[in-house]
Amino acid sequence: MVVIAVAGGTGIAGRAVVADAVQRGYSVRSISRKVPPAEDPRRVDGADYREADFRTGHGVAAALAGVDAVIETLDARTGAALKSLPSTSVALLAAAGRADVARCVLLTIVNAAECSMGYYQVQAARARSYESSAMPTTVVYATQFHNLVAGVFSAGARVGLIPAFTGVSFQPIAAVDVARVLVSEAAAGLAPDAPRHVAVRAGGPSVWSMKALAEQWKSATGRHGVVTPMPLPGSFGTFLRAGKNLVPDDVAGSIEFSDWLASR
Repeated sequence: MVVIAVAGGTGIAGRAVVADAVQRGYSVRSISRKVPPAEDPRRVDGADYREADFRTGHGVAAALAGVDAVIETLDARTGAALKSLPSTSVALLAAAGRADVARCVLLTIVNAAECSMGYYQVQAARARSYESSAMPTTVVYATQFHNLVAGVFSAGARVGLIPAFTGVSFQPIAAVDVARVLVSEAAAGLAPDAPRHVAVRAGGPSVWSMKALAEQWKSATGRHGVVTPMPLPGSFGTFLRAGKNLVPDDVAGSIEFSDWLASR
């Protein structure tokens, strides 16, 4: 049986990957620095939970023993944890090589290298490590998740203004849709004739203006606040207005933002 390990298997993306791989009948290991307790909602029935830290190396060799493919969904938003992500990815690749893992798959962001924001540059550095690795690798470049877009609206609603940045559109994708791509690419990468390095772009089912998404969010949640067009200055605004966050020719998702909202 194919054994798939998910680094960061208790996060939003990681949980979706674990669930998808278990549903397909793979043997699945969720690897994280802390193993959630038995009744924790982050756990997926049928998965094996292992404690390991790729930054320090603690528990990594045991967690990767006998693994065929590793899917990396590790993430951090700020501080030292964010700064260490590129070196953590390098350490993961090295550990996978020592464990004779056949394929490593990374989740990152579409066109991250073209945005000067620190978070995006970190994601770009991780992708470069995979692309230049001696290990067989696949990098999945995804558009923004539904929950990230919803989080922006929720934060604004707290002060009565739901932001709709002028000239900005998103192509949001559900975590379960991204998970399906990641697991499929991990499995495909185990084929004897699989290319050594693969890059895949995965976008949501539709491109929507931020204003349209804000209106959908307000209608579905019943939250108060005025949908307010406003400029987004700086390099990130330039990146978004240029549509660098969009991949309309690479649709991988099937769940629209409105459908995701309704399901919650």
